[in-house]
Amino acid sequence: MTTTQREPVSRVAVLIPTYNERDNLPGIVTRVRASAPSVDVFVLDDASPDGTGQVADAVAAADPQVHVVHRAGKEGLGKAYLAGFAIVLERGYDAAVEMDADGSHLPEQLPSLLAALGEADVVIGARWVRGGEVHNWPVHRKVLSVGANIYTKVMLGMAVNDATAGYRVYRASALRTMGLQGVESQGYCFQIDLTLRAIRAGLTVVEVPITFVEREVGVSKMGKDIVREALTSVTRWGVEHRVGQLRSAAQKARRREPVGDRS
Repeated sequence: MTTTQREPVSRVAVLIPTYNERDNLPGIVTRVRASAPSVDVFVLDDASPDGTGQVADAVAAADPQVHVVHRAGKEGLGKAYLAGFAIVLERGYDAAVEMDADGSHLPEQLPSLLAALGEADVVIGARWVRGGEVHNWPVHRKVLSVGANIYTKVMLGMAVNDATAGYRVYRASALRTMGLQGVESQGYCFQIDLTLRAIRAGLTVVEVPITFVEREVGVSKMGKDIVREALTSVTRWGVEHRVGQLRSAAQKARRREPVGDRS
């Protein structure tokens, strides 16, 4: 199997949504800048009541490659990333990186994700592939994540093992072709939605194994509503996918049927 080399990327924006992450943010930004010195960092803060936005401003004041976007209020991960993607496209960046602020996505692994763009439009930092690892998760979280990804893979017919993963890189050219204006999902579902859009747009999606580390400071934003949204949406998309397959098969059968045999 041959792979097509893509245009090299030079300008990369790392998007870090935040909500009450003042204790984690400075260390994460420092590690990003050390691991990939040429990238720009955009902190997308949803008016965190703990002062994360002010902490981000202080970090940005000391580093011209760090920028802060103060958003009006808590609108969720999906809308924060969509705002970040808009900035990436408006300012002429070649690629956008999604990265959590809580330390679960290791900045030290960013260079390997960026390197994979040489043969991909979208790169997913995957936990549930050979070489991927998850540290400090209880068994029920692993079961939930693995089960969600298996269900997604079966229902949507995608050859992606970790569609819920949040550590990923998109080429700007990919973002332009994915129909982002129609995205309304959040959380786990947001990542699945974008993966599905990328595949349906005919883009090349590559999974790179990463080590995922559960946060040590702060509180997870993962809740029952996020899980419920993902389950409902994936089920709906899966039914639509199967119905589409049946219709396509029926159309092909009609085209193959001899004209004289039709009633």
